[in-house]
Amino acid sequence: MSKITAAITAVGGYVPDYVLTNQELEKLVETTDEWITTRTGIKERRILKGEGKGTSELCVPVALEICRKRGITPEDIDLLIVATVTPDMVFPATANVVTDKIGAKNAFGFDISAACSGFLYALDTGAKFIESGRYKKVMIIGADKMSSIIDYTDRATCIIFGDGAGGVLLEPNTEGYGLVDSILKSDGHGREFLNMKAGGSAKPATAETVANREHFVFQEGKTVFKYAVANMSEAAGDIMKRNHLTAEDITWLVPHQANLRIISATASYMGLPEEKIMINIQRYGNTTAGTIPLCLWDWEKQLKKGDNLVMAAFGGGFTWGACYVKWAYDGDKI
Repeated sequence: MSKITAAITAVGGYVPDYVLTNQELEKLVETTDEWITTRTGIKERRILKGEGKGTSELCVPVALEICRKRGITPEDIDLLIVATVTPDMVFPATANVVTDKIGAKNAFGFDISAACSGFLYALDTGAKFIESGRYKKVMIIGADKMSSIIDYTDRATCIIFGDGAGGVLLEPNTEGYGLVDSILKSDGHGREFLNMKAGGSAKPATAETVANREHFVFQEGKTVFKYAVANMSEAAGDIMKRNHLTAEDITWLVPHQANLRIISATASYMGLPEEKIMINIQRYGNTTAGTIPLCLWDWEKQLKKGDNLVMAAFGGGFTWGACYVKWAYDGDKI
């Protein structure tokens, strides 16, 4: 039998309608459009408005778009994995909520929490279910409603993050297309530099934790930047070396959209020109687990069968990694 690989066969994405611009942020914190743009590359980000709307609200349109493009129904899905750090609730898993909302009656589901590397962790995990031969249709969604854990009086974080979701369908392939290789890493030492201090079992919510604003993202920016540049670049470079890829062999770098300078440093380390980099940070900001699949969604029509993609990410805690994907279809024919 030919080796089974997990090929991406459809892509979906969703961002909320509300646009939070740099100009609007100028009214909330001491900052300027020029300062934000120069240091991050971000011009605007999307925010999910409405009482009671959680991350599952971002996932549902993604899942339905993928089904529509692939010509399947939600009942055809075997497994749904949602990568998120902003679940609707601590439990049940957001994946379970989504399967119920879309009518995926035959799917089981679970969440993966790996911050900005979550989509890569979920992609690699989902691929294993396909490669085993047991499952035929595995959906992976990266989604975060970051506005729910952002302090809009903290200019160090509120300028960076937005809400959004993207996802892919994985199916068996015996022609060598799909996820070829992954390098995934983590280092818990990084938890002191990027975290949410309260709300977990170590420090449950109290009136005091709420008053101290400990249920929002905390980030020590300079330290995170340094680690992100080094580790994201190294992982992308290692995936190239391990698979004997040169810069000429790579069609696209699909980087996590955290900061334009981090993206540029990673591309430079790989020897890639700007025209080979997917960049949409200026429109969406950092949607955490949503950034990489949102890039695939935006660039789908430009992707060709056989294209070599390197996906790279770095996230809080710390988590990081890179994946090598050989694209399985012509996006302009979808």
